[in-house]
Amino acid sequence: MSASRTPISNVYKRSQSESWLSGKDPLDSDLKLEQHRRSTRASSAPSIKSERKGCTSESGGFKDEVVQELEKYVVCEAEVTAKKINGCLKIAEEMRGDASRTIVNLHQQGEQITRTHLTAASIDEDLSRGEKLLGSLGGLFSKTWKPMKIREIKGPVVTRDDSLSRRNKHTEQRQRLGLNPQRPQSNPQRLPSEPSSALERVELEKAKQDDTLSDLGNLLGELKAMAIDMGSEIDWQKKALEHLEDDVDVLNTRVKAANHRARYLLRS
Repeated sequence: MSASRTPISNVYKRSQSESWLSGKDPLDSDLKLEQHRRSTRASSAPSIKSERKGCTSESGGFKDEVVQELEKYVVCEAEVTAKKINGCLKIAEEMRGDASRTIVNLHQQGEQITRTHLTAASIDEDLSRGEKLLGSLGGLFSKTWKPMKIREIKGPVVTRDDSLSRRNKHTEQRQRLGLNPQRPQSNPQRLPSEPSSALERVELEKAKQDDTLSDLGNLLGELKAMAIDMGSEIDWQKKALEHLEDDVDVLNTRVKAANHRARYLLRS
């Protein structure tokens, strides 16, 4: 058989009756129970507070580590960026050196074109005297030969820009003397000699980057001016070569005619 269950109300009544029979007040037992609960709570409260305090200190240390790592990362990125900008500046300086040598070579080439054209003009004078001599030769009854006059040899007619010529000569002289062009210096900012914090280090790197970028901008402006000078020199040489080609064609035609006259005289 299963045991019969006693209702809770009966148990409570029984405990009350027993307490009345024993002469004890049930309210006193309830008060003691409540006091025991409060003392238990009070004893456990300090341990909970100490645990919370430990968690707070641990979280604060973790935050400090995160902040330090972020500061290191920012400083490292600033230094890497500064190195990259310095690399760009060095490349621009190498480009300026190559551009200076190119301008010098273009200037020398232009001078060679001018000398060639002057030589062609001097050939015209010698050819004119030879044509007169060939015309005077021949028998009494031979037909008088007259040289073919197409047009007059003009020689160099295209003039170079004086300012460009002076700049090219100045660049050529500096290169011959081994004087490299100096880097355009920007106005340096006043910076702390020894930064004490990560923020100061970042500001120091940022100021260095600004100065380097300013120098790079000045250098790029100089490269632009040199490119314009090279373009002007190339345009001048193109026109000079066109005039030289025309004069050379005329001389070539006259030389062929003079040779034909000389062969005729030798056969007769």
